[in-house]
Amino acid sequence: MNFLKKLLNRQQTEDEQPTNIEVSLSLDDLFVHNFLSKGGKFLYCSNKEEIISNLKSILVENSWDKLQLLDASLLRYVDKKTEISETDQELPFFSTCEHLIADKGDILLSSNQLKSKKITEFSENFIIYASTSQIVKDTGQGLTGIKTNSKQNLPTNISAIKNYTLKKNDDNFLNYGNSNSKNLYLLLFEDL
Repeated sequence: MNFLKKLLNRQQTEDEQPTNIEVSLSLDDLFVHNFLSKGGKFLYCSNKEEIISNLKSILVENSWDKLQLLDASLLRYVDKKTEISETDQELPFFSTCEHLIADKGDILLSSNQLKSKKITEFSENFIIYASTSQIVKDTGQGLTGIKTNSKQNLPTNISAIKNYTLKKNDDNFLNYGNSNSKNLYLLLFEDL
């Protein structure tokens, strides 16, 4: 009788399929997975030459010959043939960011990148340069990181790009004029 019980129990457990298997990803894998699932375009770069080459490829692919740029330190990655403007908000925006939020795949920005403008005031096309050391687990860690990195002069205007598929016809009146959806390319530099 015990033999039959054991046999039946073993048969039941073999037939049962696991329904939820928890997979533990590293922070960078988690970020990339969530970022891509939201429609972001991701380009991995291991050196300066790859950053320059990938940026040039993005511009050629989209027939862009001008960029909006507010951070002069990024000029080292821009081809000399590409025109730069600080004020033309119709141009694709090339910028850095504060942090990359792994658990949601979001890009955290502040007044360090946006100055006093809202994300919605920029073009629908963003190219973000970031490094793997900027990846944090969640928004709380991102905000803590901003506070830690900017002890003397805390930035304002902290916001995030949360969707990388443009929403043209959003009928929800609560979102009117407040969409943070962008066509976004991420140049992710491996610095760890």
